[in-house]
Amino acid sequence: MIYFCPVHNKFFKSSMNNNYRSILRQEQNLTIIDKWNEVPVPPAPTLTSVKIDPKTTALLILDMENTICKSSNCKTTVNNIQNLLNTARKNNMLIIYSLTPGGNPSEIFEPLAPQSDELIVQSNVDKFYNTNLSQTLREKGIKTVIVTGYSANGAVLDTATSAAFRGYNIIVPVDSISADNPYAEQYTAWHMLNSPGTRNKSVLSKVDLISIQ
Repeated sequence: MIYFCPVHNKFFKSSMNNNYRSILRQEQNLTIIDKWNEVPVPPAPTLTSVKIDPKTTALLILDMENTICKSSNCKTTVNNIQNLLNTARKNNMLIIYSLTPGGNPSEIFEPLAPQSDELIVQSNVDKFYNTNLSQTLREKGIKTVIVTGYSANGAVLDTATSAAFRGYNIIVPVDSISADNPYAEQYTAWHMLNSPGTRNKSVLSKVDLISIQ
């Protein structure tokens, strides 16, 4: 006898109905872990050109500490972040740094070293947690944050998501974030554009696509 399997979307030839039921039952019990290697990679997102208002945009430089940013991939972002930093300072933008709970300002890469009047917050991966980041952004009239730093799947993802929850527009320059493996960066990019909490507030960009109004 021939049976149609809706899971496989094809017909199977079997002499017993129980065989079909067994196949269907096995498929229904599979988890996403079982199907891990069968899941197709989503198409690459489009990077967006953005013009920012320096009066209402803040640059966040997260956890760029030389004690944890050790991979070549992370180190290559220093120059890109520095370019954003130079533009931000030239246009009197709000610049905010973060440190890990055990970090020290002296560990921030020298080209990115904060100036005396630039705020440094220190927290876990969500830099809004137990800091004055939210208050500062609100008092300065900030509407958009550019989120850079390390790691993509840690401080960048959690802080950007937390900012989106608070109503801020998010710009993530993908050449200014990094993680310990490429999949973490890829997932972060996908999450920002697809998660219900962030997709309507976020754009992916790169340094040379960000300009001043």
